[in-house]
Amino acid sequence: MWYLCVFYHRLLDYRRPEVESLAQLFGAFDDDQRSAASEHSLEWRLPQHYHPDSPFHFVNLPSEEIARNVANRSILVKGIYELWGEGSSLEELEEAIKNYPDERKLPYLTSDSTFKIIVDSFGKVISFQEQNDRIQALSYIPFQGRVNLRNPDHKFYLIETDNYGSNNGLPPIVQRRVFFGREIGAADRKLLPTYQLKSRTYLGPTAMDAEMAFLMANQAQVKHGKLVYDPFVGTGSILVAAAHYGAMTMGADIDIRVVRDGRGPDCNVWSNFKQYGLQMPVALLRADNNLPPWRPGLKEVFDAIICDPPYGVRAGGRKSGGRKLLKGVVDPYTVPDDKRTDHIPSTASYSLVECVHDLLDLAARMLVMGGRLVYFFPVLRDDESITPTFPEHPCFRLVASSEQILSLRYSRVLLTMVKTGPYTEDIAEAARIKHLEFKANHLKWLEEGNLHSAVFSPADSKLNESGETKVSKDSKPRYRGKYV
Repeated sequence: MWYLCVFYHRLLDYRRPEVESLAQLFGAFDDDQRSAASEHSLEWRLPQHYHPDSPFHFVNLPSEEIARNVANRSILVKGIYELWGEGSSLEELEEAIKNYPDERKLPYLTSDSTFKIIVDSFGKVISFQEQNDRIQALSYIPFQGRVNLRNPDHKFYLIETDNYGSNNGLPPIVQRRVFFGREIGAADRKLLPTYQLKSRTYLGPTAMDAEMAFLMANQAQVKHGKLVYDPFVGTGSILVAAAHYGAMTMGADIDIRVVRDGRGPDCNVWSNFKQYGLQMPVALLRADNNLPPWRPGLKEVFDAIICDPPYGVRAGGRKSGGRKLLKGVVDPYTVPDDKRTDHIPSTASYSLVECVHDLLDLAARMLVMGGRLVYFFPVLRDDESITPTFPEHPCFRLVASSEQILSLRYSRVLLTMVKTGPYTEDIAEAARIKHLEFKANHLKWLEEGNLHSAVFSPADSKLNESGETKVSKDSKPRYRGKYV
């Protein structure tokens, strides 16, 4: 059935992919579709003459239950509605509602039910008096129940958009449109102030904001009983979101001061979970993504891996190393017993291209079949560059990529990958070759320090490979996120 899906007007590239992921999580696709060679997707369409950036979309979902579950779990869906009518005027709307089948309307208009009518708008402001006038004009709908403004059985929405053009920065609309429908479900935005970073007990300089952490958890299809791993756990923001949805969590970080000490016994990663009354992580490890601690025979443990790898803008990546290893002494060194308590292992720089290769190899080995890897990848917004190429792996299929613009210089893309094949030694070798090709042919700026230099070079110029400077002509996004 087709439903009207109204999004919050933010993070535009993330909206449909989130709904797609949640629809699959709640059973919108049967087993045949799940095993299809191409990733399944929902049917979408826009209202007539509407821009793709508009918050108004029509989506075809198998049942009202699935629509309700998707809307209630989503972060970016303002509401999903059973549309009773639409028109370019109130007169057209009235005709459409009267033509909507009575068997679909009457069950929600009975005398033993309560209801509430809400007038909403996009691109315009409707005064309180105008809202009342519009509600009174709906007298042709045979409501038999009582009005209950606090806790009604049914909520009905009258939503208006105006032909405001595009001068105000909003997506253009050719003509006025009015929608009326019954609310099926709506996002719980109360999550965001509850988990906002400014009230978090333990916070680091690169902590993931709450909205994005919950979006990542939805892309990973986190749910109760699943095991979620973050190999760059930091202060645990991503795992907090996963734990909110009932997942068991596990994290690792190369900085032992983060996972062991924090800022004291009552201000560490564990205290963040305690603050919200969430299930504590299964474990927090001091571990190196470049030298993972798992025994060779351990495979397919995690249901999802969600992370924000260090890509060198605010903080660079580190791996085990240091002066001894750089001089060629690669054997493990022994820490004296009297220094074990406060010993901090030495580290060396860790480029993003190497980090992501190790991340994909880890995910290929440790994710269950059908498990999801969700991580951020940086993109330089150079209008003269080709469309960015993302790392690949034979075990994975990319199912969604969503761009978030962070500055005039760069953005980050949330990549969602699904494991579709088993990990073998042959696969590992094929992945290594892909990594070398990617490193040689594509993003040389991913090497240590290059991304930071590109982002923070003088605003009026940038350095090309020959050493000459040139002015960037356009700051518009050269890339739009895609989903399949």
